[in-house]
Amino acid sequence: MKIISVFILLIILLGGGGYVLNESWTSLNALGIAYHGKIALILGVIGTFLMSAGLMFLVFYSSRRGYDAENYKPSPLLPFRK
Repeated sequence: MKIISVFILLIILLGGGGYVLNESWTSLNALGIAYHGKIALILGVIGTFLMSAGLMFLVFYSSRRGYDAENYKPSPLLPFRK
């Protein structure tokens, strides 16, 4: 029952996100944004998403490979933690 309710909630959130996306996209015509402006908007969103995903990948890759651990030097002022 819990899985079904989570699934229904995710479907509702996906539908709400689609509705907001549709309303936002159709309201761009009322603002008078030109064709080139829409292309710049799409490329900016895609570029931002790709850069964010790439940086998150590098954080996880660095953490998994241990690159962060070899450069970590605990401060002598902090108490020792196990």
